[in-house]
Amino acid sequence: MDHQPKFFENLSGTGKAIGVLTSGGDAQGMNAAVRAVVRMGIYVKAKVYFVYEGYQGMVDGGDNIVEVSWESVSSILQVGGTVIGSARCKSFRTREGRLQAAYNLVQRGITNLCVIGGDGSLTGANLFREEWSGLLEELAQKGKIDEEAVKKYAYLNIVGMVGSIDNDFCGTDMTIGTDSALHRIIEVVDAIMTTAQSHQRTFVLEVMGRHCGYLALVSALACGADWVFIPEYPPEEGWEDSMCVKLSENRARKKRLNIIIVAEGAIDCHNKPITSEKVKDLVVQRLGFDTRVTILGHVQRGGTPSAFDRILASRMGVEAVLALLEATPATPACVVSLSGNQAVRLPLMECVQMTQEVQKAMDEGRFVEAVRLRGRSFENNLNTYKLLSQKKPDAELPKTNFNVAVLNVGAPAAGMNAAVRAAVRVGITEGHKMFAVIDGFEGFARGKIKEISWGDVGGWTGQGGSILGTKRTLPAKYLEKIADQMRTNGINALMVIGGFETCDRIKQSASGTKRRVFIIETMGGYCGYLANMGALAAGADAAYIFEEQFDIRELQANVEHLTEKMKTSIQRGLVLRNENCNENYTTDFIYQLYSEEGKGVFDCRKNVLGHMQQGGAPSPFDRNFGTKISAKAMQWISKKLKETYRKGKVFANTDDSVCLLGMRRRNLVFQPVAELKTETDFVHRIPKEQWWLKLRPLMKILAKYKTSYDVSDSGQLEHVAMHSPKEAETGAI
Repeated sequence: MDHQPKFFENLSGTGKAIGVLTSGGDAQGMNAAVRAVVRMGIYVKAKVYFVYEGYQGMVDGGDNIVEVSWESVSSILQVGGTVIGSARCKSFRTREGRLQAAYNLVQRGITNLCVIGGDGSLTGANLFREEWSGLLEELAQKGKIDEEAVKKYAYLNIVGMVGSIDNDFCGTDMTIGTDSALHRIIEVVDAIMTTAQSHQRTFVLEVMGRHCGYLALVSALACGADWVFIPEYPPEEGWEDSMCVKLSENRARKKRLNIIIVAEGAIDCHNKPITSEKVKDLVVQRLGFDTRVTILGHVQRGGTPSAFDRILASRMGVEAVLALLEATPATPACVVSLSGNQAVRLPLMECVQMTQEVQKAMDEGRFVEAVRLRGRSFENNLNTYKLLSQKKPDAELPKTNFNVAVLNVGAPAAGMNAAVRAAVRVGITEGHKMFAVIDGFEGFARGKIKEISWGDVGGWTGQGGSILGTKRTLPAKYLEKIADQMRTNGINALMVIGGFETCDRIKQSASGTKRRVFIIETMGGYCGYLANMGALAAGADAAYIFEEQFDIRELQANVEHLTEKMKTSIQRGLVLRNENCNENYTTDFIYQLYSEEGKGVFDCRKNVLGHMQQGGAPSPFDRNFGTKISAKAMQWISKKLKETYRKGKVFANTDDSVCLLGMRRRNLVFQPVAELKTETDFVHRIPKEQWWLKLRPLMKILAKYKTSYDVSDSGQLEHVAMHSPKEAETGAI
């Protein structure tokens, strides 16, 4: 029974040794990356070593470079920071220091390095690689190693992963730690929002980002801030007047709270710093508003990593090991990145050079260029923020005479309100009259339609659920009434936000308990996305989903695996089950089976998460994704309306006048709903092909140190070959 599943059969790490280190500032999710490198390395039969305290540990050697086992990385997935330590290291910057580091690695046969850090750490790693053969020659001349070692360990392979909460590295949509830092910022903003019910106040929030405004910009988008200051895009001359006018107008509209977000590296167009204190003094002197400054500082680095960071880091860690195994002396050092939902490999130094180019452009006052170099993702964020934050005077807005309605359908999902806000504001900017439909298609049929203005959607981004109200009712039985309402209200276009059961929130931690197995049921209808990704984020032992059939033998094998696991130092188990994965193997059945079979070894607990997954405030990712995708959809609607308008009427009768906007591989794609019919399983309300199934092997590899049964290979993990950073940016959102 003890044969390995057929994942990555062609890749063998036998005889290879991999060192993993974290360097520079710590970031949440680094531990998930370390865990993935260790377990993937062991899975392909390589030796894996921790290098403690970053490059300092590599130079010092001794107990700082230690071979590790599968169990060494248990229970670190949910821990913030880095358990193997990180240190700034002056000695590694000297050739003498690098010579000592090379000697320490050769002693252990390590010629593969996985470096998790910022651009400084990665640049250092690349220099080390370029000098490697020279360092070995020098060690041989000094008699420290023999000629055979020089030949045997002739090449050093390096793969980087970017751990930086600032998201300041060109070529990747997200760096490890960024999403968690955004969570911390948004938690503070949401807390501030509640005090606004009591007092009229202005809050100036300073966030990290000495050279990069990503955190400031995205948190401004995610909370609908009134003003944001970032280093890449300084405000125009006279910004002091413009900002004060906007804050005064907000007060006049009875808005109780103003939020201004300042990146710590914010500058004006003359490269002079704009500090949070300076902004506060300005507001107090000009307007006399009660103004408070909150400097978040290292809080942003703290706390547990978000589910997004855990999954991102796990995927990057696995990809890094694959890249090391496939590296040849001719391939340049690469960095593993995320583009859309694809893991890609990029030439490390190209990315570093582009990152340095941004700083150079800012220093020289070429700010448009700086924004462009940051990549399409950053540029889109900035354009969306500009579009949504500042309403132009009515006289300046185009007038299209089109009426556009927005409605929510299906289950409430976190981020829906952010999407409605973006749709309404972009629609108004485009010159349309915007209408809100209350309570989905049912409300539509009953005529629950009202015009909605710019100010009506203020403060919607952070609200959970659906403010417009949503019903699961399908439109089929109301079509005639809906058509009547569209005629009566002169509706030319409809934007529908919702769909099959969607939800991106799963919160559950089963750490800290001894000899206990948690069995958790997630939502998702017949779609196993939540169970699968939740399992990957939580380091679960198994995830049962509808898309991958399982039988009693697999259940039995999982119980045996957990029984064995409890005999090691890892005395905790986690099993996720999608609500509709199998009508006979219910959550109760699985709970009873595990309880009976585990008697005397472990006890079980079960938890049905239910609607708590749809509750609460949306995550920064959901707010942001909802905002950007909705803005893009409204611009598409405007374009279509203009194209199909003839003699006072809209003639939209082609397939591409009804589209679904979604993420496909690395791009946002508008796809005619008619085409999607062939790709959809309507009985189970899921796509026939699910991209995330390719991540199933990942979950299994990282969870099981001895896979005791054969698993059907549900699609090899896809990895994209080397790209230039510019090419990788095309899919950025």
